[in-house]
Amino acid sequence: MAKIDTARERVSIDVRHGEHRQIKMFATLSGQTIREFVLESVRERMHRELESREVSALAKHLDTDPILKAVWENERDAAYDQL
Repeated sequence: MAKIDTARERVSIDVRHGEHRQIKMFATLSGQTIREFVLESVRERMHRELESREVSALAKHLDTDPILKAVWENERDAAYDQL
């Protein structure tokens, strides 16, 4: 049977009293513990940042990659450029 990696690292942050109350309130309203709420929030942020970096990296190659350029610059989608 494969062993599941359960090793964990501890992250500790200091927050202001008001921030702690807000985090606790949002966690409670979401039906989560503070730990669950904070982890979910951090994971969502990391996912957005990763997507943003991937889009930025892709955009850098639009002028140099002929396939991307053809997909990006086409008459059918040109109407969206006007928005």
